[in-house]
Amino acid sequence: MTGSLVILQPGHSVVTDLGRTKGPAFGLPVNGALDQFSAKAANILAGNPDNEPLLELTALDFRMRATTDLLIAVTGAPLDLTVGGRDCSQWEPVSVRAGETVAVRGIRTGLRAYIAVRGSFPAPTLLGSCAPDTVVGFGLKLVEGTELATQKTTAPITQPHYGLPLFRLGLAKPDFTTHPVIDVTDGPDVAEFGNTADLLFTSQYTVSPRSNHIGLRLGGALPERQLTSEVLSRGVPVGAIEVPSREELLVLHRGRGVTAGYPVLAVVTSRSLDVLSQARPGHTITFRKTTVADATATHRAACLELDRLRSTIHTVFGLLGIGAGERWHELSPASGS
Repeated sequence: MTGSLVILQPGHSVVTDLGRTKGPAFGLPVNGALDQFSAKAANILAGNPDNEPLLELTALDFRMRATTDLLIAVTGAPLDLTVGGRDCSQWEPVSVRAGETVAVRGIRTGLRAYIAVRGSFPAPTLLGSCAPDTVVGFGLKLVEGTELATQKTTAPITQPHYGLPLFRLGLAKPDFTTHPVIDVTDGPDVAEFGNTADLLFTSQYTVSPRSNHIGLRLGGALPERQLTSEVLSRGVPVGAIEVPSREELLVLHRGRGVTAGYPVLAVVTSRSLDVLSQARPGHTITFRKTTVADATATHRAACLELDRLRSTIHTVFGLLGIGAGERWHELSPASGS
């Protein structure tokens, strides 16, 4: 331990990582950061391996104070970031001096933001992951006064030596919108909906306030299953779009149970799951059909983009005399394509 982060205003924040990949084998959800791309980018920008613990903030303002010099990165939805009262940018490394307060205010357009700290901090784990799990009551939810031990001190980077604009880091920020378009592939039960299945692509759906990390509930025109036979419980993937009733669609997210007994109309692609994680109540969703091959290509392109960022950060940190980590690794999302 070299110092600590003292939580002053927790808002709705948790310590998480990329998820519990061993969980489904034991009947537990994978959980983890809902916006996987933003979480990985935050850790890479802070010089960490992809799967180090970091903070996930949802909707509300957040403040913390550093007791030692640190390097952080903040990604995710657009917001106002200040460090020691000065305005700072998202999606790039930011220095924090000992005693300074980091404040995140006004998360907008999207719903979630991520804060990574160079060197990360220790957190309790379950099946190899610190990701919270509401089913078993596991996870580190932050409250006022919580202290997170920091493991590396990083001297402040002065602007004359680190004036690289975002585009030279090789990462384009994701688009955030109140009307996202979500790519899906056909689900295993699509044929059971007959001609009504096309409603998924010709209608708009509104995100319900009852949505959470387990799944998004969407109101709108509903495809109707043409069969009356019972659907037996079976394994369901993250991203499955179910039609559990005549009232709404249910898009299962990373906190979903591993089995369900509702028909699966379609499956959201892994990259679009990141987009859905930023959808607020009242946002309107449009679905677009894609193929497994195209979904895989999109996922690979995102991985390559993060690989390029990782290489650039490693080079830049090396030139600045900052160790960027001995090893980098990429965990495959549990949601598949």
